[in-house]
Amino acid sequence: MMGTILTVLYVLLAIALISSVFHSAKSHRAKDTRQRGIYAARMNISLGSLLILLAVIQLFVFSGSSIRVVVGALFLLLGCFNLYAGFRNYSYFSKMGQKNA
Repeated sequence: MMGTILTVLYVLLAIALISSVFHSAKSHRAKDTRQRGIYAARMNISLGSLLILLAVIQLFVFSGSSIRVVVGALFLLLGCFNLYAGFRNYSYFSKMGQKNA
């Protein structure tokens, strides 16, 4: 059971990492400001998911030491902030395109 959970967490972690790198590259190459903002927002969402998954792995899978708990809590806070900022920015840039159309 624990092996299955670890496998799922690591697969989700790999997907979030690949998504973050992909959207980062697309963001840096985009010419249009709206597209750049949308890709950057998607990158923030992917990075937030990545940090939250790392925190879950740190806090719940391995035995808890003080340093591990502090690092896991820090990753969880940063991940939640990145998710919030990503969804907020995605909403802003999506509405920006609708106003111009």
